[in-house]
Amino acid sequence: MNTFDLIVIGGGSGGLAAAQRAAEYGAKVALIESHRLGGTCVNVGCVPKKVMWYAADLAEGMREASGYGFALSAHEHDWRQLKGKRDAYIERLNGIYANNLAKRGVTLLRGRAAFADRRTVTVDSARLSAPHIIIATGGRAVVPPIPSAGLGITSDGFFELEQRPQRVAVVGSGYIAVELAGIFAALGSSTALVLRTATALKQFDAMLGESMLKILAEEGVTIHTHAVPAALEGAAGNMTLATDDGRRLGPFDCVLWAVGRASAVAGLNLSEAGVSCDADGFIQTDKYQLTSTAGIYAIGDVTGRAQLTPVAIAAGRRLSDRLFGAQADRHLDYHNIPTVVFGHPPIGTVGLTEQQARENYGDHNVTVFKSSFVPMYYAMTEHKPRCDMKLVTVGPEKRVAGVHVIGPGADEMMQGFAVAVRMGATKADFDDTVAIHPTSAEELVTMR
Repeated sequence: MNTFDLIVIGGGSGGLAAAQRAAEYGAKVALIESHRLGGTCVNVGCVPKKVMWYAADLAEGMREASGYGFALSAHEHDWRQLKGKRDAYIERLNGIYANNLAKRGVTLLRGRAAFADRRTVTVDSARLSAPHIIIATGGRAVVPPIPSAGLGITSDGFFELEQRPQRVAVVGSGYIAVELAGIFAALGSSTALVLRTATALKQFDAMLGESMLKILAEEGVTIHTHAVPAALEGAAGNMTLATDDGRRLGPFDCVLWAVGRASAVAGLNLSEAGVSCDADGFIQTDKYQLTSTAGIYAIGDVTGRAQLTPVAIAAGRRLSDRLFGAQADRHLDYHNIPTVVFGHPPIGTVGLTEQQARENYGDHNVTVFKSSFVPMYYAMTEHKPRCDMKLVTVGPEKRVAGVHVIGPGADEMMQGFAVAVRMGATKADFDDTVAIHPTSAEELVTMR
């Protein structure tokens, strides 16, 4: 039996952060991972997705270049070349993570972990024990339980594509669906976005979903609403998507399911450790990331809360601060977490939606400020998408409780405004801040 101070199950962003922080405090740490280090984010999520987003952004820039006097000849995008460079970049990151663990003295075990009891974990034939065990196994993409759904791919499969499909259906309404539909369309695929209802991005402020669907439609994406998948028909490379109201959508070369993510807990033997999950299969935790069993914790997507890489990292570091850094009340505050949807254009958001504010504070205590304009970048171009912004304020002092932006630069401008929201800034504080001109961001401090 190998004994440690901490065992971390999962080498994604949260698990790596927790393991390394604990090791920095002098803890003897083991980290178990059966696949590539870095988890979803680094391997089949935000990092390679951002590479593809940059490619799509460049494609859009070339389309607009003539407005600024450039005469560009016809060009072709080499998807295969980009994939090769992207995969090599990710492989280098995998190696960096392994080196970082080694530098901190973290024992890395390759294999699948399972609980033998509340303090013991097995990895193949090895048995490990520790007073503290962190579950950071992340999530997995869901495939709908309909006939021939396996003909489609998930976001994991997106990063395996060797060439760009000409005809694509992205099924889903969340941020992954919106992001991948935007990338496909910008790089030249005939793209359809298939929604179960009439809206997208339902977890965000309503303005953002409405604006995004309008912009995607203007970009040539076909939006199918109230289309509940019933079956995939045909064969790989030539599929039709049947809906429960009798429609036949397609044909498509590729159908991508972006219909949600589930916790990756299969095979962990959680029952042997007494760890409880909620009705959706996510591990339940308190504010200290503690599960139903003392000494066992869960962080990141496996908990189903704010499934974002920086959240997993922050939760993991704070947990190790508390367990090994003598910071007894250290924990992550899940309020006012900023996030970005890397659509085309990007979305930046932090704080309460307008609906949430009205539900929490009452209509009479909520004041909303809006702005809609064509960014200066498009003054020279034929294509003129709008940027939409919203400030949600609460109380007589008009404390800014939510900031929501869709438009170029929203991804970069949101970090600073998230600090302001977290510090309790008011509309007067925004108004008293000198604007940076000419920018889109200045609209957030000049709204009336």
